[in-house]
Amino acid sequence: MGTVVDDTASVEFHAFFERHYAELSRLAHLLTGEADTADDLAADALLALWHRWDRVRAADHPVAYARGVVANLARTRIRGAVRERRRIALFWSQREERTENPDVAGVVDVQEALRRLPFRKRACVVLRHAFDLSEKDTALALGVSVGTVKSQTSKAMAELQRLLGTREVPQRVHAAVGTAARGDTAAGVRKRSGGAEGRDR
Repeated sequence: MGTVVDDTASVEFHAFFERHYAELSRLAHLLTGEADTADDLAADALLALWHRWDRVRAADHPVAYARGVVANLARTRIRGAVRERRRIALFWSQREERTENPDVAGVVDVQEALRRLPFRKRACVVLRHAFDLSEKDTALALGVSVGTVKSQTSKAMAELQRLLGTREVPQRVHAAVGTAARGDTAAGVRKRSGGAEGRDR
């Protein structure tokens, strides 16, 4: 008789997977800058959710819980990538990286600009302006206070305005969701420094 509960949980999880996998993958892409590993991060997050599904299904905001798992996995991946680059730098002479075809207008691509932000600022901007989450839902996903979301988002937007040279930052960040979904910038991102390496705080 116990299989009835298991079957119900399986059906619920499958529905959750179908409904939110694409969104979680886009979130992973925008947080890490790595289009080719975003699907893996989303899958890892959902696997972790399945292992604790009883807790997730009982949560007040299961989707916020899922976004938090993705954010934590993304943070861990970025930290690992930064450590690896530092190890490599011990063996190879450092050289300044430049894009092969710099933009003559000096406008930085949205994903490049996001990569320069510390992780928490980047996560706040992505969730608020790319995924249209409220300050409360963003706070739930990141496990921080609403005040922290307001402060980090405000500072991040000012920094992005400086990097992008435009005040239309919310619109451009929002448009990045569609780009991430199509994978249009995957090649460009891979040609650069291999993902997000903004200060991880």
